[in-house]
Amino acid sequence: MLVFKFGGASVKDAKRVRNLLEIVKRFSDNLIIVVSAFGKTTNALEELLELSVDNTPNCINKFETLKSYHFKIIKDLFPDENHIIFNEIETEFEKLRVEIFEKQYDSYDIKYDQVVSFGEIFSTKIISAFLNIQKLSNKWIDIRKVFITDDTYREAKIDFELTKVKAKDSFSFSESKIYLTQGFIGGSEKGFSTTLGREGSDYTAAVLANILDAEKAIVWKDVEGILNADPQYFEETEKLEKLSYQEAVELAYFGAKVIHPKTLKPLHNKNIPLFVRSFIDPEGEGTKIDSFKKYDQNLPIFILKKDQMLISLFPKDLSFIIEDELSKIFQYLSEHRIKVNLIQNSAISISFCIDNANNKTKQLIERLKKDYKILYNDRLELLTIRHYSVDAIEKVTKDRKIYIDQRSRHTAHFVIK
Repeated sequence: MLVFKFGGASVKDAKRVRNLLEIVKRFSDNLIIVVSAFGKTTNALEELLELSVDNTPNCINKFETLKSYHFKIIKDLFPDENHIIFNEIETEFEKLRVEIFEKQYDSYDIKYDQVVSFGEIFSTKIISAFLNIQKLSNKWIDIRKVFITDDTYREAKIDFELTKVKAKDSFSFSESKIYLTQGFIGGSEKGFSTTLGREGSDYTAAVLANILDAEKAIVWKDVEGILNADPQYFEETEKLEKLSYQEAVELAYFGAKVIHPKTLKPLHNKNIPLFVRSFIDPEGEGTKIDSFKKYDQNLPIFILKKDQMLISLFPKDLSFIIEDELSKIFQYLSEHRIKVNLIQNSAISISFCIDNANNKTKQLIERLKKDYKILYNDRLELLTIRHYSVDAIEKVTKDRKIYIDQRSRHTAHFVIK
């Protein structure tokens, strides 16, 4: 049994959906297909929600634009305009309209999850129906009834015991050889939609592979595999042929965008290999992530995180920043759900680099000002180099202002501008 995951870029229009069909037809194994929302739909739904909260008149226009985008894909895929999918998606958009314009919730995060989860429902219903008319019989599964989560909206945690039972029942392969379902979303025991964190579709695929003992998982991307640098920011890149689970976790943690950070653990726990392959060139071998013992490609790996903020704290009374103070600072960070990307401390100061999360960051700074003197710089970048060399460092930091230079045996970090 195999688990495939297709991201938004791989299904952004009718041409890409047809490409998905051609890829899937090449495999004869029992198969679970995990699909993200079409293109930039999640971003569009987030914008819709923001506009509705602010009562912006442009909200209705944005809603209609999103609806037209989906119906264009449907019309391109389904020559029969009487196909049931037209009514199904019309019904789903009416549900979305009610969620955005009429329903009220106790918090923004709850409403966020109810609204944003529609992206995956739209895409998977359309693709499932299209595969069926192309004689690729499949069963559509609502993952919100399978992945049972807590109610930590926007970063929900899966109840693995409940989910394991429901997944084995839902994906039994007794009714179909192919199942198609959503990434990124789940459902709480209270019946609300939840999301697993941005880019969480990879994680969905990994959890299903773990629970159902898949032979392997394949993530289909618009790149030939995992590269040693993001071609958007670096001119010279090379493909990594293979990576260990440990190496891949390091890269994901430091900000590599190809694999979601939580994806590797469920696969590693059962030694299930993960392949990152190109949906543009399905014949390519891609990158294999497995239990390799070491990184042996002798190639530096560059990871760049933009829009970073460096915050430095100093006690007002010159007291040492030791265990109690560190505990207090990290408690503040946890309360604001802010992840630290880099940390450096001295006897009477601590500096940490974080994603600049706008409102959350402003709230954190205001909270820290009560107890500490604070300095901060924004619009910075965090550059991480795995398996660095002096030449590699010189090449990418030349003529850049360096705020922090931190190096260990295998990894160098630079906060730069």
